[in-house]
Amino acid sequence: MECLSEARRVRTWEIPMPGGCSIRAVWILNNFDAVVFSRKFPVVERQWRSACKSNLDDDVYTLLPNDSKLSSSFVQRRKREGSTRGCGLRVARSTQGSDSWVDDSITRHVISLAINNSNGDGDGDGDGDGEGKGKGERSHLLWPLVLHIRPPYFILVLPLVEPRHVKAYARLCKRSDCGNAVGEEGSLSSLLLDLPSITGAFMVAHAIGDVITGDVADPEVVVNASPSVGGLFDSLTGSIGISGISSRAKPVAAPVASVTPSAAAATGAVAADTPKIGSRPLDKDALRTFLSSSMPFGTPMDLNHSNIFAIKTNGFSPLDLPPPDLKQPAWKPYLYKGKQRVLFTIHETVNAAMYDREEIPDSISVSGQINCRAELEGLPDVSFPLTGLNTAQIEVLSFHPCVQVPENGLNKQAVMFSPPLGNFVLVRYQANCSLGPPIKGFYQLSMVSEDEGAFLFKLRLIEGYKAPLAMEFCNVTMPFPRRRVVSFDGTPSIGTVSTTEHSVEWKIIGSGRSLSGKSIEATFSGTLRFAPWQIQRIPSSKNAYVNMGDEDSDTENESTNNVVNVEEFLMEKMSKDLPAVDLEEPFCWQAYSYAKVSFRISGASLSGMSIDPKSVSIYPAVKAPVEFSTQVSSGDYILWNTLGKCPSAATT
Repeated sequence: MECLSEARRVRTWEIPMPGGCSIRAVWILNNFDAVVFSRKFPVVERQWRSACKSNLDDDVYTLLPNDSKLSSSFVQRRKREGSTRGCGLRVARSTQGSDSWVDDSITRHVISLAINNSNGDGDGDGDGDGEGKGKGERSHLLWPLVLHIRPPYFILVLPLVEPRHVKAYARLCKRSDCGNAVGEEGSLSSLLLDLPSITGAFMVAHAIGDVITGDVADPEVVVNASPSVGGLFDSLTGSIGISGISSRAKPVAAPVASVTPSAAAATGAVAADTPKIGSRPLDKDALRTFLSSSMPFGTPMDLNHSNIFAIKTNGFSPLDLPPPDLKQPAWKPYLYKGKQRVLFTIHETVNAAMYDREEIPDSISVSGQINCRAELEGLPDVSFPLTGLNTAQIEVLSFHPCVQVPENGLNKQAVMFSPPLGNFVLVRYQANCSLGPPIKGFYQLSMVSEDEGAFLFKLRLIEGYKAPLAMEFCNVTMPFPRRRVVSFDGTPSIGTVSTTEHSVEWKIIGSGRSLSGKSIEATFSGTLRFAPWQIQRIPSSKNAYVNMGDEDSDTENESTNNVVNVEEFLMEKMSKDLPAVDLEEPFCWQAYSYAKVSFRISGASLSGMSIDPKSVSIYPAVKAPVEFSTQVSSGDYILWNTLGKCPSAATT
């Protein structure tokens, strides 16, 4: 979010250039390496051309390639980088000038392409002037290209940077020392930290991915049931929780001073690297509408596609204009009308790796976010102190762009924001679990024969947790994706047991019950019998594994349309003597066994983060009730088999 805040300021360039983020071009390729959509922004391209000419940077100036050249260069990069090198790892077969030569995993997501501009025949900057280099065949570096993979599509976004940054990256691609350490001057990380446009380009790529796949999940806010207004507009706004907006004509949006991308774009981990076939066809009209409205002339304004499509459907009206002395932000295109209230929900996800071994410490962490919906008329400001920061031991803290954080305290942080329309994520954070693990204990599994195993669980639930904290349900699952369960014998001290062909599920606390105010101990022992073991070959469709026995994948099939990533390469290395495993269960090989715990806790956060509804103030003052709720759920909460092999992170 530091980059996001930087993107909101006007930076001083060597020559006049816009602050924040501007996009030169967008390309979308399918899994057959064909460009199915492209959009270039002539205004931004003129700025790039002027910057190169003003600084006499003719050696880095390149016209935007046409779609066929872009596709060809993308294919050549994949062949050149291979699998391991495609993740930014320099190996013996890496070539100088390639992304892997930089030896930084960031080049997995921020890539470069070598564009062959023979006789300047690129399609130019899109403004029709046909200007080319005319210097014969030469290759130019197109960087930084943000690569976001949203199966079955590859999304490439090219932000505007200074020519000196492109030259700095070109120098990194030729260094023999693999670059400097992270954070030191001259490293790729240091270079990217000086480029807030990279953050903006990632947000654009993620938003485009949401539009073309329809994979959109709005943040959940726990609210009481309220009547809906119905109609076509309701179908658009209902998914984001806008229950009180009138379906009449909407007010005209006032101009916005800042050019900040909305944080409503999806964030988080990058999608899997293997495109899949069978998704819905690309809706080019919807994508064109989104790009034209969300980033006119190449400058991202509001990447919330729900707002964009609602504006397209309903338009604006000169009625009910905002006060003349206030500017209506881009993230709030319509003013709310109806019953006023403010709702906050803290959602936390607990991830843990429990080993029950002296030589390996247990690991537990909390990822959380504060979701908000402010149903307030006009354009008010909402402020409150965020309590629990000191107790929560926050490791990462970021805010929505609409938030101002004016002061820091020992155990509170004042937060003031002008709320967007609908549900939005106000704060994201990562923290330690201040209350300790909600589930402690161990899991043991011993194979007494090739097809029979004995297991034992001994767990303690919510030890040290007090009311109002309550565990609503708790399940433990033993997965066996490569073995078929024939029979099962055992009775738990509490709960019920069910089996499938490849798993055993233990429901300690079922839905409809809850555990609050006291800790309980749950034990479960028994035996399992599996079907006779059968050697299973690697499916031929997974050609990602073929020819990967050497250090790298230079011998891989050139016709493959799958991007092979380093995780698959390492999995093949580690499982040479073991049967292959489905990718959805990457750790459940023959050598490893574990149990996964699922639970939900209500009543309070586990990190200590909280909001006091009485401390929330609204300006101008209005009578609006403030509601606050919390939800805690398990993520990857793993109990590794104490008697078996287990992976763990090396400590330094």
